[in-house]
Amino acid sequence: MALARARRGESGFNYWPGFVDALSTLVLSIVFLLSVFLVVQFFLSQEVSGKDKALEQLNAKIAQLNDMLSLEKLGKLSLGEQIAQLRAGLASAEGERDRIKGLYEGLANAGSDAQGRATELTKALDSEKQVSSRALAQIEVLNQQISALRRQLAALEEALDASEKRDKESQGRIADLGQRLNVALAQRVQELSRYRSEFFGRLRAILGNRPDIRIVGDRFVFQSEVFFDTGQATLLPEGRAELDKLAAALIDLDKQIPSEIPWVLRVDGHTDVRPINSPVFKSNWDLSAARAISVVQYLVSLGVPAQRLVAAGFGEFQPLDTAQTEDAYKRNRRIELKLTER
Repeated sequence: MALARARRGESGFNYWPGFVDALSTLVLSIVFLLSVFLVVQFFLSQEVSGKDKALEQLNAKIAQLNDMLSLEKLGKLSLGEQIAQLRAGLASAEGERDRIKGLYEGLANAGSDAQGRATELTKALDSEKQVSSRALAQIEVLNQQISALRRQLAALEEALDASEKRDKESQGRIADLGQRLNVALAQRVQELSRYRSEFFGRLRAILGNRPDIRIVGDRFVFQSEVFFDTGQATLLPEGRAELDKLAAALIDLDKQIPSEIPWVLRVDGHTDVRPINSPVFKSNWDLSAARAISVVQYLVSLGVPAQRLVAAGFGEFQPLDTAQTEDAYKRNRRIELKLTER
């Protein structure tokens, strides 16, 4: 053996035995650790299973406690309802007791008052017997008054019949007067129409056949340029000359037409549709009214009665021609004269 060791020493250092020892030690350590792990795992599984059972038991106890709590709540609610019902019954019983007590007291008071009322009724009966005799006398007087009223009513009915007859006669007279009035009005209208025709014929003869003066229906139409400059309401000299002729015809006409015919000469001012831009007149309506008033005032200054003249401004709202041309604008700028009733 010594020889073998000497030979190993000769061949070098041998690691194998140490490695085998170390490996054996490692394997034993791992086996030991595995054994310890298995033992610990066994005890842990036993402990966990025991805790699960305890948890299940606790859950079962909690469920039982919840059931008991629900039953307790239901019992409490039913007790509360019973207490409320008992309180309501007690309140109604107390009210009934008070009502019966009041009835009892009322009956007691009524018993004491009944005797007093009987005495009063006896006295009242005696007084009523006395009153009845007086009432009979009053009834007799009333019967006499009713008879007198019936006689008066008969007289009133006779008077009413007579009044109705007179009313019918009056209605006939009113109808007759209405017919006469309509005939008279028609005659006056015819007279006014005749005077209007004469007036228009005289104006036509006086004014001549000027292109800027024409007749449209029952009106004389003058172009505004005959009397006024553009955007102005002051009469031009040539316009005044035409109005002088018109005034003479109106004064003569006023003398011929009977005074009971309520005639007037209406002077209407008209403009075109274009808006006015003037510091004097705010709108075409103002301009048209101012022009009509200027014509009326001038005629009054010439002696035409003011009560026979009317000035009216229509602005641009009664055009003769709705076209948007200069000729249409010129036609719409006009002064119209119309002889009519007031």
